[in-house]
Amino acid sequence: MIKIFRHQISFILIFFSALLIGCNTPPEESKTIDYTSAIDSSLRMMQKVQLDTSVPGLAMAVSVDGKIVWMEGIGYSDIENRVPVDPAVTMFRIGSVSKPITTTAMALLLQQGKLNPDALIQTYVSYFPEKKYPITVRQVAGHIAGIRHYRGGENISNIHYETVKDGISIFAEDSLLFQPGSEFFYSSYGWNLISAVVEGASNEDFLTYMQQNVFSPLNLNHTMAEDKTKPLPGLTHFYTYNMDSAYVEAAPEVDNSYKWAGGGFVSTVEDLIAFGNAWLDTSFISISTREEFITPQMVNDTTSTNYGMGWVQKVTESGRTWFGHSGGSIGGITQLVIYPKEGIVVALLSNSDEVNYNGVEHKIAQQFIQAKEGMNTSNNQ
Repeated sequence: MIKIFRHQISFILIFFSALLIGCNTPPEESKTIDYTSAIDSSLRMMQKVQLDTSVPGLAMAVSVDGKIVWMEGIGYSDIENRVPVDPAVTMFRIGSVSKPITTTAMALLLQQGKLNPDALIQTYVSYFPEKKYPITVRQVAGHIAGIRHYRGGENISNIHYETVKDGISIFAEDSLLFQPGSEFFYSSYGWNLISAVVEGASNEDFLTYMQQNVFSPLNLNHTMAEDKTKPLPGLTHFYTYNMDSAYVEAAPEVDNSYKWAGGGFVSTVEDLIAFGNAWLDTSFISISTREEFITPQMVNDTTSTNYGMGWVQKVTESGRTWFGHSGGSIGGITQLVIYPKEGIVVALLSNSDEVNYNGVEHKIAQQFIQAKEGMNTSNNQ
């Protein structure tokens, strides 16, 4: 097992970051807005995250109005062999950011008239047992259906599941936790069920549908299911920080085939930025469809969950509306946030599961919003 003292990895990462500063230039800078200050401030924030958490590798990117203005990697994707993070090709586990990616399949099927979110689950998944209460696709996708989440060590499963149906067998016979619509209870297993809905509505295998209708059309060439039976060039190594021993260690071996739709995809920050921008592209996802999925659902018809179908939506203290999702995996933490009115997308990836960004994704977004709005103000004077 890889074991590195926290102070050792901090020294390595400081040294490596120093080498990278100035080497990673934004791939596509705006000709009219100077984002230098925003980039410098954001990089310092991410370096602090790196030092505070001893994460071996981080990747980050920001786009403004559809163009990447900053993309950078810090540290290593492989500590032992000193392989640096390449933000364009290093793939990380994205955890629950897999949910909005799966939501894209639902949105496309809705636009094609093949999916009704208010239909009962059994409309598309005939083999899922009926429960005490009927449950709809919308309720499952919004975590208000009463489907349970992981129990015990289920989140560190190393069992390979060949099909979506096989993964659903883990919880299919369990009772609902509450009457649908009465509570919010986060459930990644519910998204196993959503992948079965995609199969039933499309009459295609889930991963085949995702590849042909989401990944390929959007040129997400480094986004895919983490299939342990197949080689995945570019995949980072995965780490964790042992608080008791003060070591950075290799994360436990897991097989995420039981939850591809809800937490089993891998991706790069470049791909996540492209994905975020796809949800701002009205030729791909219409405005009405986007609103259908990002608008928060209610419990007991009175209380907002801040969660639509696969997307979180909130309003900042300054009154800016954003939608996005976080992702926690064994060996990785992800943040994806989208400010639609401002045209800002921020993606952060790590290869350690002991990372707390402490809202830095929104602080980074604010840096670029200020740069953009500051230039627009000066142009109008």
